[in-house]
Amino acid sequence: MEISNTTDSLLFDMDGTLWDATDSYAAVWNHCFDSHNVDIHITGADLVPYMGKPIKMIVEGITRQRVDTVFNPDKFVEALGVAEDEMMPRLGGKLYPGVYDCLRELSQHYRLFMVSNCGLNGLHTFMQFTHTEQFFTGSVSYGERPVPKSDNMRYLIDTYKLRNAVYVGDTQGDCDQTHRAGLPFVFAQYGFGNCQDYDLAFDNFAYLTDFFIKLKQHTHLL
Repeated sequence: MEISNTTDSLLFDMDGTLWDATDSYAAVWNHCFDSHNVDIHITGADLVPYMGKPIKMIVEGITRQRVDTVFNPDKFVEALGVAEDEMMPRLGGKLYPGVYDCLRELSQHYRLFMVSNCGLNGLHTFMQFTHTEQFFTGSVSYGERPVPKSDNMRYLIDTYKLRNAVYVGDTQGDCDQTHRAGLPFVFAQYGFGNCQDYDLAFDNFAYLTDFFIKLKQHTHLL
């Protein structure tokens, strides 16, 4: 799928695309395991293969065959949400190199959005922790609208009347959902996942930014 020089907006995934917060997420999970008397301890690396998936799928994958029948995954998901709201504003994550300055530059040429499978307050926490609120026009998460990511992409497109949006993510799941939404997919190769059928790929955020700035400058010359 071709990326046109009429692109007017960039939609970003969060985890593995803009920052790495896996160690902080692991701390939240371990806090909840302790409070539920579950004998599991994980690291950020344990969560990496699940990044980008809805929370219930991650809980199932992490706890499968490791907890007894008394464990209630729905209550654990609720506890994770509460703990994440309490802990993540303090723990946060690490932006990938150059992301802050690049978002600032991109926001001068494109409307920027975030679409993630994170919880209700995940995107708000990200923007507050990284001081990037001013760069984004809008956002939507799975916690706000528990539907496939492709549907949330279309939701933003319809809500903000976007004409030619592009999605940037780091997993095959992101790519599949992007193409399902009818959008070109830009693969963040530095992130957590792999992808076979991306439309464009970059191995750092600065290269991505340079491409889209030059694309916009080329449009102005036409």
